[in-house]
Amino acid sequence: QVYTVESGGGLVQPGGSLRLSCAASGFTLDDHAIGWFRQAPGKEREAVSCISSGDGSTYYADSVKGRFTISRDNAKNTVYLQMNSLKPEDTAVYYCAAGARGILSSVCVLFEYEYDYWGQGTQVTVSS
Repeated sequence: QVYTVESGGGLVQPGGSLRLSCAASGFTLDDHAIGWFRQAPGKEREAVSCISSGDGSTYYADSVKGRFTISRDNAKNTVYLQMNSLKPEDTAVYYCAAGARGILSSVCVLFEYEYDYWGQGTQVTVSS
């Protein structure tokens, strides 16, 4: 089976930080673009950030720009999402997705339908 595995979620106070990790099962991450998406209760899933497989180009949703940082460690076959200055509105289940077909063979995009492999998600709750 081929899927991603997210970890690192939890409960944090507003202004705090968390680092999410994305690992791969059944494939290697280094030749895949990786996207992070999130879904809050009662809302549609939205894109957060992505990183390409080649030059490591990154993109961020406006809502997280300047607060979140995506990075990859190919030696560890892991992608990270460092989340700082967390706000209550960041509360959501965070999903990591991987893809290598089509446009994702060269760049990353914030469109979830381009990604093939998904995980079960990890819960992030920002609350005092």
